[in-house]
Amino acid sequence: MKNLRRTKILATLGPATDAPGVLEGMFDAGLDIVRLNFSHGDGETQVQRANAVRDISAQTGRHVGILVDLQGPKIRIERFKDNKVILEEGQSFSLDINLDGNAGDETQVGISYEPLAQDVNPGDRLLLDDGRVVMDVVNVVNMRVNCTVIVGGDLSNNKGINLQGGGLSAAALTDKDKADILTAAKIDADYVAVSFPRTAGDIHEARMLLNRAGSSAGIVAKIERAEALDVIDEIIIASDAIMVARGDLGVEIGDANLPPVQKDLIKRARALDKVAITATQMMESMITNPIPTRAEVFDVANAVVDGTDVIMLSAETAAGKYPVKAIEAMDRVCLETEKQPNVRLSNHRVESQFERSDEAIAMSAMYLANHGNCKAIVSLTCTGSTPLWMSRISSGIPIFAFTHDPKTASKVTLYRGVFPFLFEDNAPDQETRYQAIFDIMKNRHQVSDDDNIIITHGDFHRVEGGTNTLQIVKVR
Repeated sequence: MKNLRRTKILATLGPATDAPGVLEGMFDAGLDIVRLNFSHGDGETQVQRANAVRDISAQTGRHVGILVDLQGPKIRIERFKDNKVILEEGQSFSLDINLDGNAGDETQVGISYEPLAQDVNPGDRLLLDDGRVVMDVVNVVNMRVNCTVIVGGDLSNNKGINLQGGGLSAAALTDKDKADILTAAKIDADYVAVSFPRTAGDIHEARMLLNRAGSSAGIVAKIERAEALDVIDEIIIASDAIMVARGDLGVEIGDANLPPVQKDLIKRARALDKVAITATQMMESMITNPIPTRAEVFDVANAVVDGTDVIMLSAETAAGKYPVKAIEAMDRVCLETEKQPNVRLSNHRVESQFERSDEAIAMSAMYLANHGNCKAIVSLTCTGSTPLWMSRISSGIPIFAFTHDPKTASKVTLYRGVFPFLFEDNAPDQETRYQAIFDIMKNRHQVSDDDNIIITHGDFHRVEGGTNTLQIVKVR
C-alpha cells in the first residue's frame, strides 16, 4: 500500500511559483492546498494563479484546494527620506499621522493607521518590524505619538506596528478586503482567511459577504491578536478553521508564551471539530538554502505531534529559491513523525454523547479502525462532514472521501488524514457500488484483495447529513 502523508501542506504562491514548471513540481512534491496572499500582487495575477492550479488539478487528477488570504488592516509606518534609519536606545522618536508619507527621518515617521493616537496611552509598548524595534509611548499630542526607543536598530519603510498585549481597534475587514472577497468568489476559492479578527462577529461578517457574493467558501480565522485569545472558543466555533499565525501573535503575546498557546489553539480547534493550520517561519531558512535547519525540522515535527491538520509555507515558496525542495522537506519530516505511536493515539470525545447519527457513525468508524484489522476507511459523503469528524481522531488509517461534488473534494484537502476521490455513484445496487470503490482504490494502490476496509454511507445518496450505515467489507 502506498504510504500517505496525513498532515497537509499549504504553500503560498508568488513570483517564484510563476516560473515555468515550478507549480507542476510542487504538485509532484505533494502540495495539498495553495495560498493566494492578497497582501501582495493584484487581483488579476491571483486569478491567473488560481486558474493555473485548477488546470494542473484537472490534468493530474489531484485535488488541490485554494485558500485566499485577505490582507486585513495595514497598521504600518510610512516611508523614510533615505528608505531606512538607525535608531538608538534611549532616543526620542515619534509616529505622526500628519507627517508626509515620504518624510520620515531619525526622529519621526508617518503612519498609515490613523486611530493609533486614540488606541495608545502613556506607558504602552509598541513593537515595530515584528518586534525588532521596541519603543514605549511617552505621550500623545495632536495625533502625534511620542515615544522613547527601548530596543534600537535598523528601521526601514512600511514596517508593521503591534501593541504589546493587543488592543488596537482596527476593523478586521477593510474596504480592500471586501473587494477581494468578490475576487475570491470569482475564482471559486475553497477557503478565505480573515486577518486580525477580534471577535466571532468578524467571522460572521466575512461569511455574510461571501454568501452574498455567491461563495460557499469555508472561513479561516487567523489568530494574530492577543485579545482574540480571550474569546477563542467563540471564534473557533464561528469558523471552519483557524490559523495559528505566529508572526503577529508572537509579537503581541511575547515569544516565550507562543509555544503553549500554539499547542492549546490546536487542541481547542480539534476538540471543537475544526481544522488547525500552523503558519509562519516553519522553514524560513529555505528561502535561500536548499535544506532546512534542524530547529525548523523540530518545529514542523512538533506541530505534527500536537495534531495540527496543516503546516504552511509562506515566503519559502512564494519568493524563495527552492519552493519544490521546501515541500519535499516538509513531506519527509511529516512522514517520519507520523510513524511515531503517540501521533496515532487519541481519546477524543470518548465520553461524549452524539446527537447526530452521522457523527456517531464517524466516531464508531474510527474506533473500529484503530482497534481492528482494517487498511482504510471510505466515506461516501455529500458535504465532507463525516470525514471531518473522523479526522479529529488520531489514527494511522487513511480516510478516503468519495464524493460527487468537486467543491467537497477540494474542501477536504485541508483535513488531516483525509484524501478526496470524485465518485459518480450511479450503481444500481450496493454490490456494484462497492466493487467500483474497490477498483478505484486498487488502481491507486491503496488496498489489495482480501484487505478489510470500513465503508460509511447513507441510505439515500447525495442527501446532506444522511450517513447512517457502517460496514466492514473485504476487498475483492
